[in-house]
Amino acid sequence: MDYKDYYATLGVNKDASQEEIQKAYRKLARKFHPDVNKDPKAELKFKEIGEAYEVLKDPEKRKKYDQFGSNWNRAGGPPPGWEGHGTGGGGYDFGGAGGGAEFSDFFEMLFGAGRRGGGGRAPGFGGAGFGGAGFGPRGGGDSEAVIQLSVEEAVRGGTREITLSDPSTGQRRTLSVKIPEGVRPGQKIRLAGQGGQGIGGGPAGDLFLKIEIAPDARFRVEGADIHTTLPVAPWEAALGAEAEVDTPTGPVRVKVPAGFSSGRRIRLRGRGLAQQGGDKGDLYAEIKIVVPDRLSDRERELFEQLSEASTFQPRG
Repeated sequence: MDYKDYYATLGVNKDASQEEIQKAYRKLARKFHPDVNKDPKAELKFKEIGEAYEVLKDPEKRKKYDQFGSNWNRAGGPPPGWEGHGTGGGGYDFGGAGGGAEFSDFFEMLFGAGRRGGGGRAPGFGGAGFGGAGFGPRGGGDSEAVIQLSVEEAVRGGTREITLSDPSTGQRRTLSVKIPEGVRPGQKIRLAGQGGQGIGGGPAGDLFLKIEIAPDARFRVEGADIHTTLPVAPWEAALGAEAEVDTPTGPVRVKVPAGFSSGRRIRLRGRGLAQQGGDKGDLYAEIKIVVPDRLSDRERELFEQLSEASTFQPRG
């Protein structure tokens, strides 16, 4: 029997840990499995790494292999526990006693527990073997991207077209996204079937769009509430007035009570973002008293008269 370097087959050092050996095997098995890799040599490579792993994963077999090399099993032939796994089609048959358990363990190790089906079989498997029938269809993975909305879009909802680029192929695709009314930062919109492509005719995964709200000089979002500023003139603040407040759903006229100082707020109920239970947050318009940059002669005269007549002490 020719010497077979099982360590070289798996691409690991001779002092590799069991964890490193398993990790190397999983990576190579995924790469060379005939259902995934259509290269004619892939099936032979898959069998070689399977044979190497069957020996190196077992501490006792590995110890004998390190001592005797390929002749570690003096009787010749495949290692114990590997008999009967070859099929005429060049694949591996997990039938026979304990076949279901072996199949389940192998599949879980190779593709992760999340891909397992009930009864020790994976979804899409018609039988225990996976030589002629193959692994069968497998669903694609989920993907995530970020979509940045204006405050108006987040409050009102609507439809937005987005263009995505596939990192592996560079191909671009345009999707129409329905934005629910009142979405909030951090929430996700699910687009079914727009994620990673399936294998062997399996369904595609889903695409999740994570919501971000773009900075806006007019509005500040805090939780479900929205904050804005309402500039008023000194006489409006002193005497009271009606003013127009800009909101994400359009301008609204409000009453500014007499004697309102800068920093006080006017609350507009239900003008914010959606909350659990169907309620909406509020919009708060904060009063900001502003004065003219330049005064006309008449304005200056009136302000001087007010200064002389008023007993108001703004600094206590």
